[in-house]
Amino acid sequence: MKKLLPVIFLFICFSCGVRVHYDYEKTKDFTQYQSYSYFLNMNTGLSELDAKRLFKAIDETMALKGISLAEDSDFIINIESSTYQDNRSNSTVGVGVGGGGGNVGGGISVGIPIGQANVTRQIKFDFVDAKTNQLFWQAISEGSFNPNATPEKREAALQSVVEKVMKNYPPVAK
Repeated sequence: MKKLLPVIFLFICFSCGVRVHYDYEKTKDFTQYQSYSYFLNMNTGLSELDAKRLFKAIDETMALKGISLAEDSDFIINIESSTYQDNRSNSTVGVGVGGGGGNVGGGISVGIPIGQANVTRQIKFDFVDAKTNQLFWQAISEGSFNPNATPEKREAALQSVVEKVMKNYPPVAK
């Protein structure tokens, strides 16, 4: 059992992180996309400050991949996000009252939730060919979100999302 504890701990740590789902046009030659821009008047669903943090993280990650930000670009990035609360609470405290006598019985039970509902943020990244206006790559990230986090933690969280999303771009040809 002692040997399993580190494995269980690692599983719990990694299962709580950001999950990313990908889809892409498998016939596309991704080497043709060397520059990008962002959709004008994009409504990201993020606060202005979080949007700036996200764009900065994307720009830094794309530069590392040799893809440059350009006005006349090969593809355009569109970003949409949403947050929702997971109201399923697995932690409750039960309070019960019961009594009985003779052939009569009764009881009352109340479940009181402990803690807060989890807030999850989903961010969708669409890469659209600038010439054809056709979607060719998409990633959807999903992870926990703390709306009360410090600016430093928000920046680190968005950087982590971008790193995980861009890890599989461009897709490896099979």
